[in-house]
Amino acid sequence: MSDTTVIRNARLPRRAGLYQISIEAGMIGAIAPMEALGEASNGLSNSAAEVIDVASDWISLGAVDLQINGALGLAFPDLRLRDLARLQEICHFLWAQGVDGFCPTIVTTSLENIHGSLKAIRAFQRQLPKAKSAQILGVHLEGPFLNEAKRGAHPAEFLQPLTLDTVKAVIGEFADGVSIVTLAPELAAQETVIQWLVQQGITVSLGHSLATAEQAGRAFDQGATMVTHAFNAMPALHHRHPGLLGAALTDSRVLCGFIADGQHICPKMLDVLLRLARGGSSVNSSSANMEGLFLVSDALSPLGLPDGRYPWDDREIEVVNGTARLADGTLSGTTLSLIAGAQNLVAWGLCEAEEAIALVTSAPREAIGLPGLAVGQPAQLLRWHQAGAEITAHRLVS
Repeated sequence: MSDTTVIRNARLPRRAGLYQISIEAGMIGAIAPMEALGEASNGLSNSAAEVIDVASDWISLGAVDLQINGALGLAFPDLRLRDLARLQEICHFLWAQGVDGFCPTIVTTSLENIHGSLKAIRAFQRQLPKAKSAQILGVHLEGPFLNEAKRGAHPAEFLQPLTLDTVKAVIGEFADGVSIVTLAPELAAQETVIQWLVQQGITVSLGHSLATAEQAGRAFDQGATMVTHAFNAMPALHHRHPGLLGAALTDSRVLCGFIADGQHICPKMLDVLLRLARGGSSVNSSSANMEGLFLVSDALSPLGLPDGRYPWDDREIEVVNGTARLADGTLSGTTLSLIAGAQNLVAWGLCEAEEAIALVTSAPREAIGLPGLAVGQPAQLLRWHQAGAEITAHRLVS
């Protein structure tokens, strides 16, 4: 491509009409409505620019995955300094899948494993970034401050009490490398725990929890702004006991991550969740803007590998049709990509393409305070094409 590229007739998620995007030296230089551009020049001031007419396809930034446990056979809790080349391979792999950035997720494990992984990720981030490589946006610590009754596949022996001292001990010297901490707020012995995490610039997400609506509300007042894999590892919605999920879905300060592999949440319940986020509107409503949700993959280390049996800490998981379970049948994750989740929502008739694209691109960015598609951003763009109930995505400018 030339140094200047102009993308024309693009649809942009959450914006009406068609747009032209001008790219200079790999950066977005301008975004303008097509109808505002001069007909004579077609809005082009540089005759040497490469022009790409995307014919009403959707254009977005790449996807962002805030909960991903590993890929290509490497689980992020097992990362050590010797694995930096493998981590780079994962970054290239995720980039090729359409992911711009991700939060490597460290599930409940020993303090030694947590610190070993955090040390390796810090060393990796200090290297010069590589081209065509997904960027690490900070670590997601999913535990060890979880309610044992809702620990799911997390090993009970490594759970920790939720006190300020234990939180500081687990995070150690790596606070600047941690982006998200998932915790069960009902375990907090002190109100200062969430506040301290927020002061470090860490997003607090509630999950693996038996919190009541009142306990969740107090945590939101203290600064928690996310929920980890809505519906999973928390009580179901109940007409007398709304619980954590009910509190989150009715609080405009909170964004809920969710998984769309068809196993973690029944598609019928996903329909309920999505309608709530639209203010009660159906998928075909003209009021298309989704509020308060974003997609995650929750993918495990066999992401990118075929179905089969794989080691998982000192246990084994079996992956069948992309779903991973422990030997006792406990659901432990998936091996479907983040973008596959967006594709599922459209294929199941639960989302328009615009909504699904936003759920994996702009919404997760909003959840951790990153800017969306705007002038001055790197032009790492995806082109989405819809044919019936199928959407596909590929890199447009790299």
